[in-house]
Amino acid sequence: MTDHPDKVLIVDFGAQYTQLIARRVREAGVYSEIVPFDKAEAALKPVLPKAIILSGGPASVHETGTPQLSAAIANSGVPILGICYGEQAMVAALGGQVEGGHTREFGRAELEITGDTPLFHDVWRPGTRAPVWMSHGDRVSKLPEGFRAVAVSNGAPFAAIADDARKLYGVQFHPEVVHTPDGAKLIANFVHAIAGCPGDWSMAQFRASEIARIRSQVGEGRVICGLSGGVDSAVAALLIHEAIGDQLTCIFVDHGLLRENEAREVVDLFRGHYNIPLIAVDAGARFLAGLRGVTDPEEKRKTIGRLFVEVFENEADKLGKVDFLAQGTLYPDVIESVSFSGGPSATIKSHHNVGGLPERMRLKLIEPLRELFKDEVRALGRELGLPPVFVNRHPFPGPGLAIRVPGEVTEEKLAILRRADAIYLDEIRKAGLYDTIWQAFAVLLPVRTVGVMGDARTYDYVCALRAVTSTDGMTADYYDFSHDFLGHAARRIINEVRGINRVVYDITSKPPGTIEWE
Repeated sequence: MTDHPDKVLIVDFGAQYTQLIARRVREAGVYSEIVPFDKAEAALKPVLPKAIILSGGPASVHETGTPQLSAAIANSGVPILGICYGEQAMVAALGGQVEGGHTREFGRAELEITGDTPLFHDVWRPGTRAPVWMSHGDRVSKLPEGFRAVAVSNGAPFAAIADDARKLYGVQFHPEVVHTPDGAKLIANFVHAIAGCPGDWSMAQFRASEIARIRSQVGEGRVICGLSGGVDSAVAALLIHEAIGDQLTCIFVDHGLLRENEAREVVDLFRGHYNIPLIAVDAGARFLAGLRGVTDPEEKRKTIGRLFVEVFENEADKLGKVDFLAQGTLYPDVIESVSFSGGPSATIKSHHNVGGLPERMRLKLIEPLRELFKDEVRALGRELGLPPVFVNRHPFPGPGLAIRVPGEVTEEKLAILRRADAIYLDEIRKAGLYDTIWQAFAVLLPVRTVGVMGDARTYDYVCALRAVTSTDGMTADYYDFSHDFLGHAARRIINEVRGINRVVYDITSKPPGTIEWE
C-alpha cells in the first residue's frame, strides 16, 4: 500500500467491476488503491485514507460465511460510499437489514430520485428519473439509524441512501460502469465535494515522486531491465534511466516471435535515440528449436518462458554484480495477484505471461509502474517524451506470434503471419484508425483451404483478423470495420502474402474481469 495523503481506498468484495471503480476515481484526479475486504483494516494504518469505497460482490451479505464489513471500517469516521453489495454490507454492519427473495434487477433500470444529497449535486434533482445499471438479487429492507432513502427503483426501495452527517452513502446500482451515464459524476462528487480530495493527482506528479523513490531505493546499486518491445517495459526503462542514468542496463531478448521490424525499432530507440546501455540478443534460432513439435498453447508459453529466463540470466551474469531487477508490472497485475479469492476478479490471467526469473538470481525488484493502469502508463510515456509509435503501440503478449500461430510454430508460418500482420496494421494506420483501436492483429489459423487464384488452384492457409476497442483493457468489443476496409485489407494480404488464400474477420467481444487478449 502507498501512504498517499489523498488516497481513496477501495474495498474489494469480489466484484468483476472493482477495477473500474479505481479507474473512475483516478479519472477524477484522485489516487486510489484496491484492497481485499479481509485486509481492509490493516490498510487504515499508518495513514487514514481520505475516503473509502465498498465494491459490489457476488455473495449474499445475510448468509453465513459471506464477506462482511468490519466495524473498524464502518466506524472509521472516513467518508464511505457503498456500491451494490458494498451498500448492503455497510447497512448490515451499522444495524440495518438486508433480505433476499425479492424482485431481482439485472441490467438497465430506472431510478426515481426522491431526495437531495451532496452525492447528487449538479447531477440529479428530486422528482427526476435517471437510467442506471443494476446487478442484484438481494435488497436493503431496513435502514440503520441516521440514514434516509434518496432514490428508489422497481426492485429496490432503498436504491440510494445517505447519512450526510456522517458522510456515509450507498447505491444499489453501479455508477462505475458506462451503462450508468452519470455514474462518473457521482463518484467525482463523492471524492471531491464529500471527501474533500483536491483532484491534483497527475502523471507529472507521479513522475517526480517515483524518480525520487527510485533514487532512494537504488542508491549506488545497479539495475537490469528486460525490454520486450511493448509500452510497459519501455516506459519503465525510461523512468528508471531518468532517475539513475547509466546505473541501468537494459537487456532485449529477441526471441524471433516479434512483429515485423519491432526488434530493430527497440534497438534504434534505446541505443541510438536515448543512449541507454542496451544488450540485444538475437535468440530466434534457439527459441524456434525449443518450440519444435510443441502445439499446446500453454506448453508454448512455458517453453518460451524457460528459454527467456535462460538467455536473460546468461546475459545478466556477464554484467557482474547486479542488485535490482526492473519489471513493468501494472496495477491490474497487482490487483489480480491479491484479489479477494471468492470473486470473479480473483482469476489470475496467465496467457500474456511467459514466466518469472528464478529466485537464485537474488535480485531485489523495482516495479515503478505497479500503481498505474495501462492508459496511465501511456500518459506517463508521453510525459517522458516517448515517441508516439511506442506510446500508442497496441498490447502484445510476451509469447508474441507463437500464440497467434495455433499448432506447431515454424519459420515458414512466422514469415507468412508476420507479413500479413504488417499489411493489416499498415491499412489500419492509413485509415487513421490505429489510435482508435485498442488492439489489432492477425492470426494464422491451423487450417488450409482450396482456392482458385487466376487459372490455378491453391492450397494455402486461412488468416483471421481481429480488432477490439477498449479504454482500459478490462472490457472490450470488436471494432466495426466497414466492408470496404475489410475487403481492401483482405485483397492486399491475399495478393502480397504467398501462403494465404483466404481472410476472415473475427467478431468477438471480451467480457468484464479479464485483462488481456491473445
